[in-house]
Amino acid sequence: MTRAFILRLLPDAAVALALVLVLVLGSALPASAASLQISPVLINLRANQAAGGISLQNLGERPIYGQVRVFAWEQRGGEDVLTPTDELVASPPIIELAAKSSQTVRLVRRGGATPGPERAYRLLIDEIPRGDEPGNGVAIRLQYSVPVFVAPADEAAAPSLGWTVVRRGGAWMLELRNSGGLHAQVGAATLVDGGGREIELSKGLLGYALAGRERAWRLPLDPATRLTGSVTVRANVNARPTTSSGSVAPEGAAAK
Repeated sequence: MTRAFILRLLPDAAVALALVLVLVLGSALPASAASLQISPVLINLRANQAAGGISLQNLGERPIYGQVRVFAWEQRGGEDVLTPTDELVASPPIIELAAKSSQTVRLVRRGGATPGPERAYRLLIDEIPRGDEPGNGVAIRLQYSVPVFVAPADEAAAPSLGWTVVRRGGAWMLELRNSGGLHAQVGAATLVDGGGREIELSKGLLGYALAGRERAWRLPLDPATRLTGSVTVRANVNARPTTSSGSVAPEGAAAK
């Protein structure tokens, strides 16, 4: 019986893909596992742009088959929520990449370009099993998750961020509220508590806070740790270094 593993790749993970697969799966790594490359790893469409595209390249010696799907991307309760949508259509939805070949997948906004608030989507590219794979062993299925943003009509839109540390469900959480009209890509983040202690949250991508939404991350702290007063968050926001002040919510603060 073949054991199947699905490895989901966010944009910052693609660089270290081969190393991760070798460390996790060892000798089970198939020769074609890291042969699919995508470009770009983040897609930005202008407010008046009706279509865009992404390039897929097969660097391996065997064909790659895949499925391309588009989901509307929301954030609720501090978590990402993906919902199937036809606002943005991928063409073709099924791909067959011959060895050493490339293909462009077009992304078309259904109904044309209608400027409005920023829209966010996730483009999922799933590897489909080949019919000639052996029936025994380990099969690795790659899934790439590519952010797609349609810019708002307001060209001056920008993120407006508020940070809060709160203890909920027996864990310390870092909440980021983005009340602005543009998403915030957060990376290389460090939290500094009131005593000057630095807590590294991420060397690379931490995540996104969508426009008008809230995102939360669990902090690597013992639940018994005491935090009060204010905190400072140092992070790259949309590739720009920022330093922001935040607050520690009172114990037992109600969930938003």
